[in-house]
Amino acid sequence: MQHLKDKKKSDQKSNVSILKAFKTIIWPKRKLVFIGLVLIVLSRLSSLVLPWKSKELLDEVIPNKDYDQLYNLLLIVGLAILVQSVTSFLLTRILSVQAQFLISELRAQVQKKVLSLPISFFDNTKSGALVSRIMSDVEGVRNLIGTGLVQLVGGTITAVISMILLIKISPSMTFFVLVPVAIFGIVALKAFKYIRPIFRNRAVINADVKGRLIETLSGVRVIKAFNAEAQENETFERGVDKLFQNVKKSLTATALMTSSSTFLLGIASTGIMGIGGYKIMTGELTVGDFLSFTLLLGFMIAPIVQMSNIGSQLTEALAGLDRTEELMNMSAEEDDEDRNIILDEIQGEIIFDDVSFAYEEGKEVLNNINFKVPSGSVTALVGSSGSGKSTIAGLSATFLNPKSGKITIDKQDISKVKLSSYRKHLGVVLQDEFLFEGTIKENILFPRPNATEEELQNAVKAAYVNEFTDRFDEGLNTLIGERGVKLSGGQRQRLAIARAILADPKIIILDEATSSLDTESEALIQKSLSELVRDRTTIVIAHRLSTIKQADQILVIEAGSIVERGTHDELIAIKGRYFDLYTYQAKI
Repeated sequence: MQHLKDKKKSDQKSNVSILKAFKTIIWPKRKLVFIGLVLIVLSRLSSLVLPWKSKELLDEVIPNKDYDQLYNLLLIVGLAILVQSVTSFLLTRILSVQAQFLISELRAQVQKKVLSLPISFFDNTKSGALVSRIMSDVEGVRNLIGTGLVQLVGGTITAVISMILLIKISPSMTFFVLVPVAIFGIVALKAFKYIRPIFRNRAVINADVKGRLIETLSGVRVIKAFNAEAQENETFERGVDKLFQNVKKSLTATALMTSSSTFLLGIASTGIMGIGGYKIMTGELTVGDFLSFTLLLGFMIAPIVQMSNIGSQLTEALAGLDRTEELMNMSAEEDDEDRNIILDEIQGEIIFDDVSFAYEEGKEVLNNINFKVPSGSVTALVGSSGSGKSTIAGLSATFLNPKSGKITIDKQDISKVKLSSYRKHLGVVLQDEFLFEGTIKENILFPRPNATEEELQNAVKAAYVNEFTDRFDEGLNTLIGERGVKLSGGQRQRLAIARAILADPKIIILDEATSSLDTESEALIQKSLSELVRDRTTIVIAHRLSTIKQADQILVIEAGSIVERGTHDELIAIKGRYFDLYTYQAKI
């Protein structure tokens, strides 16, 4: 239910305004932004010295052959160029580095938020799409805190100062220039409004393409086994073509702005040549005035031409922040105000009281489930595929929330318990256990990185991991490859059990994976499992029924209901569904 709320919330497209971005991103970094603005003002003011002194050179220095004034003029222009170079370097160094630091901070915040979301979110979202949102969507921030925004502000300041100087030289010529500039401004605003949804959609497409690529690389063995390289190539090509079509749209809009600016400003320049030439011939302007006007015109127009590039960058940044904000607005698992019970110590008694569950409305997976798992006991769940065993395990692990009914831990309603306080007592061993790329030792230490060497060795021996690591040259420091690809199924399973033993949980949820293993591996895993479940409350999803004879109770699940319950001997005696399953496996 919570996921549906989050999805609804995320479907309402967030629109990050410049004002909101200013408050949340720029204002907290206002000191650095202010320094950047001061530097860019100094840079732009120093750049105006050359056109300002050009008039003096042509109208006073050269006609009067004043060598002293020439040397002074060159010194002033040289110093101005030095100031311009130094401030430009400092501007890039300070703001660009700060922008990258902010990107790293935002990535960390988004990743932290993603990990706080419920399991249902991950069940409905591609991992590649999440990678894109964490790594790519925040990159545009560099254009807000970095040189992009500052250049926009600095360029505006330069344009305004240049315009004032231009009016001082010739109001009529300045007015003639402002008409095409105003038309360009209107075109640019329309274009930015059109481009923003394109950038937003690009992030979605990019995430989908990345997601598929990650799946392809992860499943390369399956692809090659089924000779499916061609269809995967075709799928990826369709994705990148869709991305290309999106980029083409934005480039077309950007090109329209650039070409319109070139055309309109070209007309302005042509008009200035004519008006300026006429005014020089009539004596209204000096040659120095005209040169100074032309150079200042360049300083006024350059930021306006740059506007298309900077504006596109800012638009892309805001589109990325739109998607980031959607993610950050989702409710985390721990945000539920009803979850206020903290479990410091637990005995481990779990009770399902009339629990029902559905992944989709109207399609119930569990129907009015009732059972009790006493503290320190082993409860096995058996039944055909799709009967609801894994759903019961997911509910016990708080990965799922019941649609109706109640689950309690030590008489406390689990829906009211703070999840972190429950999960610190929980251990989960899955059938297809996930291992991280790295060494065997790093994987075992994952739940308790600060465990002592003695605790590590105890877990290794209890899970019989040393049975195979002693044969490796690097021992526990052997690299296992992505998802443990360099280990056999039995070795991966024992490593996962060692990890759970080291975590020392009070409650174990075990998707027992011995059905596909050879006899020797199965025997060793059974020994390690015996160590794991000792004195712990255990819920086992049993695939091979011969492995659960010693369970304290066995629940037979069919079509989301418990059809039989009891010990192995009791269930065999009544010759019901369990008897049929057991004798069928025995024949195999």
